[in-house]
Amino acid sequence: MLKRLALDNLTLFPHARLDFAPGLNVFVGENGTGKSHLLKAAYSVIANAHEQANEPSVADPTKVLLQKGIADKLIKVFRPESLGRLASRRQGAHTCKVSVSFEQAALDTAFSFSTRSQTEVKIDRLPSAWQEKAPVFLPTRELLSQYHWLLPLYESRHVDIEEHHIDLCKLLGAPAIKGAREKAVAELVAPLEEAMGGKVVLDKNGRFYLRIPGQGNLEMPLVAEGLRKLAMLARLITTGSLLDKGYLFWDEPEANLNPKLIKLVARAAFTLSQQGIQVLIATHSYFLLKELDLLSRQYTVPQRYFALVRGEGMVEQVESADSLSGLEHLVTLDEELAQYDREMELANA
Repeated sequence: MLKRLALDNLTLFPHARLDFAPGLNVFVGENGTGKSHLLKAAYSVIANAHEQANEPSVADPTKVLLQKGIADKLIKVFRPESLGRLASRRQGAHTCKVSVSFEQAALDTAFSFSTRSQTEVKIDRLPSAWQEKAPVFLPTRELLSQYHWLLPLYESRHVDIEEHHIDLCKLLGAPAIKGAREKAVAELVAPLEEAMGGKVVLDKNGRFYLRIPGQGNLEMPLVAEGLRKLAMLARLITTGSLLDKGYLFWDEPEANLNPKLIKLVARAAFTLSQQGIQVLIATHSYFLLKELDLLSRQYTVPQRYFALVRGEGMVEQVESADSLSGLEHLVTLDEELAQYDREMELANA
């Protein structure tokens, strides 16, 4: 499990220290406060370590491997013009420092790079083991309708696509698991399949469909986008990517979902946390936050909430609490209350 992420001079963050819960973690902030950057930074380190573990020619971690491996992953996930573009948004030369700590200390990793860095980082702490479980990054948009062409295009052409989308496609295309865990999978996907009205299937030509009882297969592009996002989640559970220990980085899961489906997403986040998945969500939806808060009284899942407070062009504070009510800076709530005040003013005019 991810325990801590410490940043100095990474994009919008002059300084940030985030201590995570082993269950559910929620980043709250308005647009442009770097929520996605936090997810991408942690994801890049974990994903690179898992990819190295699956290279036949790679044994134990070395500085040479990580110097280029981490830099490549950061560049492919963030897509800056150069690595140094991630080292602070302020004028002048700066050094970015990133430290990622885990429950298993052998995985701890720290590195740094400057605004002048191009393709390598300096390894400040070398892990002694690789990541065994692939992390999952769910972006704001669904990928099932694009799966059949996106992965082949990326593998045959130089295209400017953030690589966590490609990583996700590879996980979506994995075969469904069989055996002792099938019952657990069926229980987890049942509420998602009920909401979608069918099961997600992948044909031999690499196209996803929604198999609706009594109607046959419905092409995924014809399925509502909100339901396609649920379909991605269901597929990842079916393939075992979201079972047992692992990480789910979920960027604005509420995007393109109606309130009824947002409630289902919130419940899925807690259910996955109970299954041993560490869930990290970035959101600015007060509805989702409130639903998570209500569900927190029903689930015994360790939680941590982070409010990102923006100053003049930078994030000046990252506030944290074990509950939503413990946060003092909650811009989404401020806007909800301001809207209510405007409504009362109009009603009394």
